[in-house]
Amino acid sequence: MGWLFYTDRRVQTYADEKAEIARLCTFESDMRKTELIKACKVGSTWYAAARITNRDGTPFEDATYVTDPDGSITFGAVFLTRYDDRCWGYKDMEESAGPNESRAPLSLLALLSELKDPDSYAHAWRQRCHDWDAIPDYEEGDKIKLASPVTLTDGSSCQIVTATHYRRGRQKRRCYRVEKTGGFVRLSKSSLAGSELLGSAKGEASRVLAEFLAGQRGSSN
Repeated sequence: MGWLFYTDRRVQTYADEKAEIARLCTFESDMRKTELIKACKVGSTWYAAARITNRDGTPFEDATYVTDPDGSITFGAVFLTRYDDRCWGYKDMEESAGPNESRAPLSLLALLSELKDPDSYAHAWRQRCHDWDAIPDYEEGDKIKLASPVTLTDGSSCQIVTATHYRRGRQKRRCYRVEKTGGFVRLSKSSLAGSELLGSAKGEASRVLAEFLAGQRGSSN
């Protein structure tokens, strides 16, 4: 399915989006009912857990999911969203379609029914979500070895870095000091997948950055 945009601009806020995701995940027919159990927004993507039950109380049978003890199944759905000229739009995918966006919180994954096929697209998607959650959230001063060298915009590469930060106004932004050059770079979270903590020196990284910036100012005088 492609993108669908609401040209009436009725969706404008986070609350509007969440209400619309709930509506899209809610359906009733003479035979079955689908309802939203949980929805979470990560970046511009919504992740949802939706439960299907048979209205007559019989167990719901499905080729992908193991039926839960209460006779229902709960599946994962991904809604890519964006605004175009203030018009909200979405593209939805069920987890068994193998969506690329794989940052669903583990609390949502815990609500989903078990899968029958360990080699299914849905199983691979859930594993990617677990892998994303497992990427370390390093602390100030941690010395890190990346799983493989990262190529920087100037053509150089780095693999060993130290976590630090800089300030922009009142905001604190994460950056990393490159071991080889002493320069500072921004790295995406995906760059840290499979990385290794070499050592921790809490509180030192901010002083390192301060010394570097002081040296830059001194050299310009």
